[in-house]
Amino acid sequence: MKKTAIYKEKGSHICFAVIVLLLAISPLLISSTSMVQFLGKCMCYSIVAIALDLIWGYTGMLSLGHGIYFCLGGYAMAMYLRLRDNGGKITDFMQTGGLSDLPTFWKPFESLPLAMIAIILVPGVLAGVIGFFVFRSRIKGVYFSIITQALTWAAYSLFIANSKYTGGNNGITDVSSLFGNTRGPANKSNLLLLFWVTLLVLIMVYVLAMFLVNRKFGKLLIAIRDGENRTFFSGYCVNNYKNFVYTLSAILAAIGGALFVNFNGSITPSQMTISYSITMVIWVAVGGRGTIIGAVIGAFFINMCEYNLSSGSLAVIWQYIIGIIFCVTIVFFQGGIVGIFKTQLPALIKRHSGKEEVA
Repeated sequence: MKKTAIYKEKGSHICFAVIVLLLAISPLLISSTSMVQFLGKCMCYSIVAIALDLIWGYTGMLSLGHGIYFCLGGYAMAMYLRLRDNGGKITDFMQTGGLSDLPTFWKPFESLPLAMIAIILVPGVLAGVIGFFVFRSRIKGVYFSIITQALTWAAYSLFIANSKYTGGNNGITDVSSLFGNTRGPANKSNLLLLFWVTLLVLIMVYVLAMFLVNRKFGKLLIAIRDGENRTFFSGYCVNNYKNFVYTLSAILAAIGGALFVNFNGSITPSQMTISYSITMVIWVAVGGRGTIIGAVIGAFFINMCEYNLSSGSLAVIWQYIIGIIFCVTIVFFQGGIVGIFKTQLPALIKRHSGKEEVA
C-alpha cells in the first residue's frame, strides 16, 4: 500500500505538536519575563528558518541574504510602533539628522493596516524583482549565494548611510509591542498575549510549509533541487517556481522579523549583516534541511546554546563552539538533528541488533 504524505510525515507532526504544547504552557510555568521573551524570539527565528528551508532545503538555493527580508519586516513594524508610541511625532534620530517633518515614506506607517501590508508587500516585491532577473539569467548555485550576499551588504550600507531616516547603526529602538508594554512582571498579560499570537503564526507557517512540500508543488521543488535541467526539459517553467518560492520565503522571513521586534523592542542593521544571514543557514543545517521540522528544532537548539553559552565562563568561546557544531554537522551529520533520529540512529540500532543475532 502506498504511504500517504501524512503518514510519512507523522513523526514530524508529532514532534511539532509536542513543541507547540511545551511552548503553549511554558509562559505559565516560567516566572522570568526575559525567558518568555527569549522563547518568543526563538519562535520568530523558527519562522525565518522554515522560510529558508523552503528555498535551500527543498529547492537547493542557498540564500545568504535573508537578513534583508527579516529586517525589512522588522523595520516596518518598528516604524509603526515608534510612531504610535510617539503620537505621530518625528523621532529623535530624525531631529538629530536635521529633519523637522516626518518623511513622506514614514507617513503610511501611522496606520496599522498599511504597516501590515508593507510587511508583506515590500519584501515580496523586492524578492520578486530580484528573483525575476536572477532566475531569468539562469543564475544558480554558488553564484546565487554570492549575489544574495552582495545584496545584503548593499542593503546594510544603505541603511547605515541614511541614518536620519533609519536610525543608522542604532536602528529603531525603545519601541513597545502591538499589545503595549511587555517589560516587567506588571505587563506579563501583554507578553502572554503576544507570545500566544506568535505561536499561532508559527503554527500557521508550519502548516502552510507542510501543505506545499507534501503536494505536487513540493515534489517539483525537490526535482528542481536534484536536477534543474531535467525538470526544465520535462516541460516545467523552472524560473517561475523558483521565483515563487523565493518570494514566499522572503515574505515569511519578513513576518518573522516583524514579530521579533515586538519581543526585542528594537531592530538594527546588524541583523541585516552577512553573518546574521549565515547564522540563519546554521539553524537549518543543524536542525536538518529539507524537513521543515528540522528548521524549527535547529532554530531553538542553536539559540538555546547561544543563550546558555554566551554568559559565564564560556562567554569568550561560545561562538567557536557554535562554529564547531556547524562544522561537525556538515561533515558527519549532513541530515542534521532530524537526520540522526530518522536514519542514522535506526541504522545503528539495526546494525547492533544484527551483530547480537549473529553472536
